[in-house]
Amino acid sequence: MSGQSEANGAVTGHGAGNGDGDGADGQIPATARKKAGRRPGGADTRQEILAAARTEFAAHGYENTSMRAVARAAEVNSALVHHYFGTKDQLFLAALDFPFQPRELAAQVLGGDRDRVGERLIRFLLAMLEDPAGRERVLAVLRAAATNEKLARLLRGFMAREVVGPLAAALDVPQPELRAELAMTQAVGLIMGRYVIGVEPLASTPAEELVPLLAPTLQRYLTGD
Repeated sequence: MSGQSEANGAVTGHGAGNGDGDGADGQIPATARKKAGRRPGGADTRQEILAAARTEFAAHGYENTSMRAVARAAEVNSALVHHYFGTKDQLFLAALDFPFQPRELAAQVLGGDRDRVGERLIRFLLAMLEDPAGRERVLAVLRAAATNEKLARLLRGFMAREVVGPLAAALDVPQPELRAELAMTQAVGLIMGRYVIGVEPLASTPAEELVPLLAPTLQRYLTGD
């Protein structure tokens, strides 16, 4: 069968043989396709599943999100989610697609005047978080890490390798890894207070007003100035 027919088989839960309910010509009967009530696999299906997964992980956390719930949100059969991603862990890791290239963070933040590194970092973070799509991805990661130790380890490894490491390597200061991690914890605190818990007046304060309040702290963490 063609790749499209295989995808259709995954959607409806049927195999290729007639014993699984296929017609004489090897095609899935129209009645079976209608009963499934789901779209077949296609060029955009994988991205639609990922989008649904990000939304579900962001709203419910890792533990409370099932493959079936993601399939329901994406309007596909759960077999198709397994076909593309295998397990929930693999689906989550695929959905970790950050709204920025982590290894470019150090270059963007530290690429200008040293005395403004804290300001550039907080502007970078707020620009990402004020965008609904970027915020949804970040919240999905944090909620998952807060409810599942296995995923927390995955996230720690990811942050150490892709974010803290490159940032620390660009800092010509004592204890660069510790300084970079302190800056990241400041960022996580901002995310939790402003975007998850919604503490006021932090949650409603315009982002531009937060820049001069947070930049000096980040500056001190990263450069000691």
